[in-house]
Amino acid sequence: MPEIKVTPLGAGQDVGRSCILVSIGGKNIMLDCGMHMGYNDDRRFPDFSYITQNGRLTEFLDCVIISHFHLDHCGALPYMSEMVGYDGPIYMTHPTKAICPILLEDFRKITVDKKGETNFFTSQMIKDCMKKVVPLNLHQTVQVDDELEIKAYYAGHVLGAAMVQIKVGSESVVYTGDYNMTPDRHLGAAWIDKCRPDVLISESTYATTIRDSKRCRERDFLKKVHETVERGGKVLIPVFALGRAQELCILLETFWERMNLKAPIYFSTGLTEKANHYYKLFITWTNQKIRKTFVQRNMFEFKHIKAFDRSYADNPGPMVVFATPGMLHAGQSLQIFKKWAGNEKNMVIMPGYCVQGTVGHKVLSGQKKLEMEGRTTLEVKLQVEYMSFSAHADAKGIMQLIRMAEPRNVLLVHGEAKKMEFLKDKIEQEFSVSCFMPANGETATIPTNPSVPVDISLSLLKREAALGGPLPDPKRPRTMHATLIMKDSSLRLVCPEQALKELGLNEHQLRFTCRVQLQDPHSDPDTLNRIYSHLKSVLKGYTVQHLPDGTVMVESIVLKVSSSAEEPNTKVVLLSWSYQDEDLGSFLSSLLRKGLPP
Repeated sequence: MPEIKVTPLGAGQDVGRSCILVSIGGKNIMLDCGMHMGYNDDRRFPDFSYITQNGRLTEFLDCVIISHFHLDHCGALPYMSEMVGYDGPIYMTHPTKAICPILLEDFRKITVDKKGETNFFTSQMIKDCMKKVVPLNLHQTVQVDDELEIKAYYAGHVLGAAMVQIKVGSESVVYTGDYNMTPDRHLGAAWIDKCRPDVLISESTYATTIRDSKRCRERDFLKKVHETVERGGKVLIPVFALGRAQELCILLETFWERMNLKAPIYFSTGLTEKANHYYKLFITWTNQKIRKTFVQRNMFEFKHIKAFDRSYADNPGPMVVFATPGMLHAGQSLQIFKKWAGNEKNMVIMPGYCVQGTVGHKVLSGQKKLEMEGRTTLEVKLQVEYMSFSAHADAKGIMQLIRMAEPRNVLLVHGEAKKMEFLKDKIEQEFSVSCFMPANGETATIPTNPSVPVDISLSLLKREAALGGPLPDPKRPRTMHATLIMKDSSLRLVCPEQALKELGLNEHQLRFTCRVQLQDPHSDPDTLNRIYSHLKSVLKGYTVQHLPDGTVMVESIVLKVSSSAEEPNTKVVLLSWSYQDEDLGSFLSSLLRKGLPP
């Protein structure tokens, strides 16, 4: 039985370090290659020794596909390709290819230059890794090799995010990466056609959440920011450079304009300027509204939002600051948080998901005293708000995607075990498909029933139609006698005469024989006469003949009677038929076993 194997090396019942191995039709594909925000040790990267204990990964992998540029999906890429060793193709969309190296370099700077870590990838390794990248266009089918093909679909979530369909022969897998089923202020909603894959591998970050209307959340967010600024407080919004940041900037920009507010809004520099540059460059990936208004006014050139300098953090008076990264685990957002945490007038708004182990996660779970590096304790007095502006699909969105793609099986990754369990039951109940949720290092084996396409000859179809009978019903299978020819990996159904002619073979007649014992006191010719009369009365629609050579024929079936001198009352009826009359032959043998009427 053919099967597809899926093994998460990361993101199995966990969020972070997405890395999923798929074996399909003899091909091995790595989906994403991310790092974990919650760890600073070996657990930061996926365990590639699962693939091979020693040596490079090139001969074990046919290709690597990166769904989008977030570090929990691409952060381990240079480590995997340059330090462990992989020379094969790495596929990602154009925006991901442009933005990925910038985020990787920023991540390297924070880890190596600021924290002084060794055994980490270098700037050169990032460049060498990116040389192996093959860019993908949406809806374009790419042949990786003779058998393996991939195709990207729009995923929303962040600029350039894509879902990928992987096909080998008639087997297929769709990997969603991270996706969003509701359009937002700068991106459209994820979309896929009814491709009916054998397995849909879906993220499940918000497996049990059904988010309220976006309008309410936006109103709530603006109200909280406004109130804090009015009472002279400072608002910190930790974000990742691309994605939610642009979303919330557009929201605050329009609100400041409408309310004529004067408090400054800042954005931590560097990364974001580049980010906005890429949004302008890849404007086709944004939503309809932005593309329309782009001619008159660039949505991403902000009047009220200025570049941030770290000295501004100590300025008196209210301000709003967007700072990276989004989980408060390092960088500028953490520096500002340390400065502002002691004042109850201030506020931190967490707009996205926080992985366990990060400062963001600790603050959200209500910790008032945080242990920082160097054994210092930080008292948290500022107000903490969580508002999900996350660009992940919620439970409703995940169900919607399943309805769209109509997969035969679903496999959940990138979520928490308890929440996944709940969603798994819901999916199995609603769609009657099997749902899997393997942990890291665990393999889910999914059997597939590949359909094999067969060409059918016109002469055969004409012959079947000429045989009469009811017109074929497309919903009910119909038996057809034909010969299957396999040539150059293509299959054809032809009539037996054509097959013999093509292959230069002689026809052989295959006949089945069967003996039935009867107790009958009459002579052999009389017994045969009685059989003939009995069959004539039972088989009304068939041709039954009594031939001069002492046999009875029903269609192609021949019946003969014989008895032995020792037991003249025990007759042996010999039946013989060709394979076309298999059903009728079986029927006659069981009819005669019941004996003849008196």
